[in-house]
Amino acid sequence: MRTAKKLMLTPVLALTAFGLAAGPAAAATAGDSGSEDSWTYEADLGEINDSGASGDIMITLKGNQATVTEHVEGLAETFMDGPYPHVQHIHVKPSGSAECPTPSADENGDGIVNTPEGGPAYGEVATTLTDSGDTSADAAVDVDHAGIKGGSATYERTIDLDDKTKDAINDGRATVVVHGLNPEDQSKAVQDAKSPLDDSLPQAATAPALCGTLADSQMGQPPKGGPDTGGGSTAGNDTVMLATGGGLVAAAGAAFAISRRKNSKTSTH
Repeated sequence: MRTAKKLMLTPVLALTAFGLAAGPAAAATAGDSGSEDSWTYEADLGEINDSGASGDIMITLKGNQATVTEHVEGLAETFMDGPYPHVQHIHVKPSGSAECPTPSADENGDGIVNTPEGGPAYGEVATTLTDSGDTSADAAVDVDHAGIKGGSATYERTIDLDDKTKDAINDGRATVVVHGLNPEDQSKAVQDAKSPLDDSLPQAATAPALCGTLADSQMGQPPKGGPDTGGGSTAGNDTVMLATGGGLVAAAGAAFAISRRKNSKTSTH
């Protein structure tokens, strides 16, 4: 009789386990309703034009708001007796994957890849990462508000992005480019040339020095297409939980059937 009671408890325990397993999934879905998700993207910044620099950048998006955290080192340190103003941007491509240019992009053979020559790889300027004020493409050569000043620096700023930049980041079409080479390391042709972006600046001032394509962070990100797709939330987890629940219910039913048979046998003896 004691054995029968134990078996009768099995369906109850199984159903209780199912309730506990399903609870967190349901709570997560309810808790997420009405909240705005945030997604994190990052890039390792590699040298271009033998700049000798390196760095990394992380951008967390919540809607159109972007929190940018970046660290760079090894860039040109001084310019006209002051900290070198390194302008930097988020470049975007209209289609296809964003990339960083290789030395073969040097079309005029002057020994460096200038900003327009790198365009086919990383696209056009969409957002300027300034230290304050304007962050649009109009501030692309605003050296007074350059986001990086000096050879090594940490950049932190929260800014609003336009839809063009946000969508490009979500789709893998966005690249961060930090500009500014040391003129002393360049050929005479480069030293004497004017910037193709602003002829009041030397060529080296706007030539790319660092580049990295933004990609989903390993901390857990949405599928390509970004938050607007609505994918990647709890759908997969709910499916697993329902499957698990189905198995537990089946186990409970089997245990109940066994207990019935045991009780029947007991009663006949």
